Amino acid sequence: MGTDRVVLELCDVRYEIDDRVLLSGLDLTVHSGESVALMGPSGSGKSTLLSLVLGLLRPVSGRVLVRGTDLAGLSRRRIAELRRRNVGMVFQFGELIPELRPEENVALAALLGRAGRSSALDRAERLLAELGVPTAADTARLSGGERQRTAVARALINSPEVVLADEPTGSLDASSRDKVADLLFDLPSTRRCGLLVATHDESIARRADRVFRLHEGGLVPEVVN
Repeated sequence: MGTDRVVLELCDVRYEIDDRVLLSGLDLTVHSGESVALMGPSGSGKSTLLSLVLGLLRPVSGRVLVRGTDLAGLSRRRIAELRRRNVGMVFQFGELIPELRPEENVALAALLGRAGRSSALDRAERLLAELGVPTAADTARLSGGERQRTAVARALINSPEVVLADEPTGSLDASSRDKVADLLFDLPSTRRCGLLVATHDESIARRADRVFRLHEGGLVPEVVN
C-alpha cells in the first residue's frame, strides 16, 4: 500500500453472543486509499464486525483500532467522539429522517460534532450538489438512489478516515445500485479514506481492492478478478 497509513485494524478479534461464536481470531487491516469488501450470508457476522468498528459492540477479546486508537478501555463518550471524527457509516436503507430536508439530514452529523449550523448546512449543500442530490426536494420524495447518495453525503461530512457501508445497495434497483456503487468505490481515491463494505452481492464486492469471505468466524481472502 506504499506510504498509505493504516486507518483501521482488527487484531485477533473474538465476539460471541450467548453460546454462539460469531467471530474468532479475526484479523483485518485497512489502509487509506483502499477498499475492502466483506462477503457472507445473513447471520455470518458482517454487521457485527461493522458494529465492533463503530464501538457499538465490544469484542470478548482482541483489539479494534481506529487510526491507531484502541477502542478497548475507552468510555462510551470517548468512543462516540472518535466515531464522529473518524468514521462515516452508510446503512442499507439510508436511515434518513423524513421530516428533515436532505441538507438537514446531512448537516445533522456535523452538528453532532459541534459544527456551527450555518457552516454545517453550507457543507451539506455542497456535498449534495457534488453527489447529484436535489436539495429542493423533500427527503420523503427522494428516489432510492438519491436517498443513498444523501446517506453517503452524511457519512462524508466530517471528512472521516474510515467509511463503512452495510449492504448499501441491497434495497436498490440495478441502475441505482450501480450508481451508488460507483460513488462508494471512488471514495478511497477521491477522499483518501479507507472503505469497508459488507455485502452479499458478489458483483458489488468485486469492485473492491480486496475481498474477504466470513467463514467460521474468520476472514478468508478471495481472488479479485
